[in-house]
Order: sequence, then C-alpha cells, then structure tokens
Amino acid sequence: MPRLSLALQGGGAHGAFTWGVLDRLLEERDIEIAGISGTSAGALNGAALKAGWLAGGARGARENLDWLWAQVGAVGDLRLASWMAPWLPFSAVANEAVEAVFPFSPQGIAAQVFSPYSYGPLWKNPLERVVRRFQYHRVCAAEGPALFVSATNVRTGKVRVFSGEEITTEAILASACLPTVFQAVEMADPATGQIEAYWDGGYSGNPALFPLYAPELPDDIVIVSINPLRRDELPSSALDIQNRINEISFNASLLAQLRAINFVKELLADGKVAKGAMKDVKVHLIADDALMNELSASTKLMPSPYLLFRLKEAGRAAATRFLRDHRASIGREGTVDLPGLFG
Repeated sequence: MPRLSLALQGGGAHGAFTWGVLDRLLEERDIEIAGISGTSAGALNGAALKAGWLAGGARGARENLDWLWAQVGAVGDLRLASWMAPWLPFSAVANEAVEAVFPFSPQGIAAQVFSPYSYGPLWKNPLERVVRRFQYHRVCAAEGPALFVSATNVRTGKVRVFSGEEITTEAILASACLPTVFQAVEMADPATGQIEAYWDGGYSGNPALFPLYAPELPDDIVIVSINPLRRDELPSSALDIQNRINEISFNASLLAQLRAINFVKELLADGKVAKGAMKDVKVHLIADDALMNELSASTKLMPSPYLLFRLKEAGRAAATRFLRDHRASIGREGTVDLPGLFG
C-alpha cells in the first residue's frame, strides 16, 4: 500500500481547495496518509481529517471535513468579529458591491489602518467557536496520522511545531492568526513557563516540512499548495500589492525547505552522504495556480458558500489529475522538478 505524508498550506478561505484535495484522496482505499503537517487553514483541515478518521475511517474523515467547511462558511467575513455582526449585518454584501465598482475593499483597507486590538475586550476570534468544537481526544491521539501544527513565535520569529497533546484550540487558532485581522494568541511555553504570543504559522513555515522527516514516516511528501508561486500580472492596487507580499513571504519558508531537500539529494547522488544517513524525500505537489490567480486578496477572508464549493471542486479535480499522472510514482520517485523550481 502506498504511504505518504501531506504538507498543507494556509491561505484563509482558499483552504477549501485543500478540503477538495483531501476529499478526493480519501476515496483511494489503498493509499495511506501517515503524516500531516498543516499551517493555518491547513492545520484546521489536518485536525478535522484526523479526528474524523479515528471516528469513522475515510468516510468519517470526509464527513468531518464537510462539517468543518460548513461551519467556516457560516462565519461570514472573517475580518468581522462575531460580536459586530448584529450591528453590521450587511457588511459583507456592501463590501462585495463596492469591490465590484472600485478597486479596493473597505474591510481590507480597515485591516491595514486599524489594529485588531482597537476593539478592546469586546473582540472575539470568529473562528474560535468552530475550532473549540474539534474532538481533541482524537486530534491529539497517538493513533492515526501523525499531526503537526505550526505557528510563529512573535517574540523570536521562529516556528513552533505543536504535536500530540500540545495541539489545543489555542494552538490551532495561533496557526491561523493573521496579525492584521486577529489578536495574537498567547500560551505558556511548557519548557520555560513564559507566556509567548503567536501569529500565523505561514510566516515561518507554510507548512513546516521537517516534522515529516521522522524515520517512521514515508519518504513521499505531497504538498497541497494554495499560495501561487507565480503571478504573471503585476499587482497595482494597494490590496493586491499587500496580498502578493504576503504570498511571497509565505512561500519563502517553503522554498527554503525545498532547497534544503534538493541539496540533500545532490549530496546523496554524489555519494558525499551515505544512503540512509539522511532522508531522501520524494516531493509531490498538488496545486491550481491558474484558479488562485483569478481570486482576489479579499476572498481569503470571505468564505462564501459558493466560493468554498468552487474551491472544493477545483481541489478534487487537481487531486484527480495528480493521481492520474503521478500515482505510480509514489514510493518510487518525486514528481516535482526541484532544480527547475528554483531556476
């Protein structure tokens, strides 16, 4: 049976693309998902998959992912805390109407001008009510796929990887904490007892690949990418510029890890490192950059049911193409041209 690990990128509501990829992969009864490393939306997807798998196998995982994205779709505009909704019930509709006429988003501009701390003690993370309902006795279980969740330590700028019983509501919210939208998530460091603040894991590992190098995990890592590496159109609006800056910074950590993998491969090929001394990672990629280039920056924060359904179907289609073209390569060779990726 082919075994693989999944590396799930973050990207707000665009994470519904990963939902579709996972939904399709879970239909393959003879493929084992042994490990998952997720950041932001990837962390939510990974936690939902694992909890559902332990509750009811592949069918349970698919049902739990369906539940997750139904809940996210009901949140509405992620830039608005839940306590604001009764007073601004038409904010999302108004925002979409303005964007259709003008090249800016009122809520997006507000996110650049106002701090989430401006709302004071009334502020609430709109994702908390969803994430708190995860079945953590299954998310943290030793059984099932190994799960890793990444967040960025605000003080040090370093990645922190949570696993096992460390994966809590706060850890997942930290992994998905965009600092212009959400207040930092604070948690005690078990090693020092010091309170540390965390932002989105995408800044330091989108996603972190190194937890998947563990000897007991397979050599094959499938990256599900939702932040396009390439955009041909020059961004010109303030929001599009900021979005591209975020995409580049979020992809930088992934590219650095892929360069390290390629370097190890060169050492192994040249005989400078004995085989078996270092993990010979086989990298695969599932993406749809053409679709992601069509979407705007604001759609990451506005999970409308139509958008989520479209992204899910695109993810399923991308996974189907990957299985058709590269399934036979799993366990044998990587399907990403790493030197070409950096060229």
